Amino acid sequence: MTVLLSIGGHDQNASNHKNYSRIDPVTGEVASVSAAATLEDVTSAAKAAQSAFPAWAQTGPAERRNLLNKAADIMEAKQQDFIAAMIAETGATGPWAGFNVMLAAGHIREAAALTTQIAGEVIPSNKPGTLAMSINKPKGVCLAIAPWNAPIILGARAIAAPLACGNTVILKSSEFCPLTHRLIIDCFLEAGFPNGVVNFITNDPSDAPAVVKALIEAPEVRHVNFTGSSAVGRIIGRIAGENLKPALLELGGKAPLVVLSDADIDGAVNAAIFGAFMNQGQICMSTERVIVDASIADSFVEKMVAKASKLPWGNPRDNVVLGALVNPQVSEKMHELIKDAVSKGATLACGGDNNGALFSATLLDGVTSDMRIYKEESFGPVKSIIRVHGDEEAIRVANDSEYGLSAAVFSQDINRALACANAIKSGICHINGPTVADEPQMPFGGVGDSGYGRFGGKAGIAEFTDLRWITIEDPNQHYPF
Repeated sequence: MTVLLSIGGHDQNASNHKNYSRIDPVTGEVASVSAAATLEDVTSAAKAAQSAFPAWAQTGPAERRNLLNKAADIMEAKQQDFIAAMIAETGATGPWAGFNVMLAAGHIREAAALTTQIAGEVIPSNKPGTLAMSINKPKGVCLAIAPWNAPIILGARAIAAPLACGNTVILKSSEFCPLTHRLIIDCFLEAGFPNGVVNFITNDPSDAPAVVKALIEAPEVRHVNFTGSSAVGRIIGRIAGENLKPALLELGGKAPLVVLSDADIDGAVNAAIFGAFMNQGQICMSTERVIVDASIADSFVEKMVAKASKLPWGNPRDNVVLGALVNPQVSEKMHELIKDAVSKGATLACGGDNNGALFSATLLDGVTSDMRIYKEESFGPVKSIIRVHGDEEAIRVANDSEYGLSAAVFSQDINRALACANAIKSGICHINGPTVADEPQMPFGGVGDSGYGRFGGKAGIAEFTDLRWITIEDPNQHYPF
């Protein structure tokens, strides 16, 4: 069955009837066949969203809240469909896919709760007899571009808050998981969202640059949100800027987990293992750099290697912790990073094995700044251990990156840990917890090459509304001429 576009509440093929196939990264079989949208389809989606906007913007908060909550209920009821699609298209494990459904429903419900918090304020005016107010108003058509690595969470997050704020949306799916993303749209349509409020575009990978450019440049589109790589984020940010359209960009990361000399070693090891290898390290917040004080490094590394080397990896349909990388070709990059690091003095402490897109948990000890993996985002299960001497060097190394999304600090001295956390340049930092964490009500986003803007909770109101100044004045007020 073909994954269809959804434009104006109607399912349809691409205007030229072209399809494309997504291949299962583990089996090599066809995981999904999807409509490959044309530029004509892009125009239709933008116009449909714009046509639906005035009525949706005037829809009361209670109705918007009820529809969003109903969509969350439907999503949870479709859990098995989501899990099957996500395993086939991305190689994710069942538990990770199931967690995606749970947290995505949470994001939708958090957005539902926002509908009565989109307020304003009365501001004292210098003009006598004047009532001055600030009011948050919806922007219009919001374009959402979601990735494949946490596709249900990030696809739902991309559209839920904009809808809660009274905007209409177009979700452009990842080329790697169109069926998974289409299932999200089905939840909203089945919940009863009016025609044109939620629209869906999927495209052939070769057409992605033209489709994305056309979507951003469509006159009807007034806001863009994108989650994905920093390289693509730069392109999207540039096109949006050239068209004077605001963009929320949540991009790559090189998350440091800093282990200070007084840390609870077992607690830090557990957090590092989880943060480094959840979803094969294919999360923007994944622990990429374990920065450990040299005074405890030998004990820490011994314990971390012992745990990592026992993590089961293989076909995500089996009882494993590490499933597949998104494509078999990514394994080649993992081997290149390992070879480069070892050739420059790093030790392959564990792992380094693969079978196609399947790759074992891998740790490189003694990583230094001249190695590729010190700077490059691996976005896979190959991770660095960097030994440092003292807190000052730990902070310097943590900040020696163009990225700044998530970070973590382990210490049993809360003041010491807080000083370190405050010195690390990142949008998110956890003390005595893993770098990988998400709660729908929290402000989520980064600094530097990790992007700008924030998803989550009330931060979404600032992103997806325009703040207007409105006054009620005395018509007979005095004018100077």
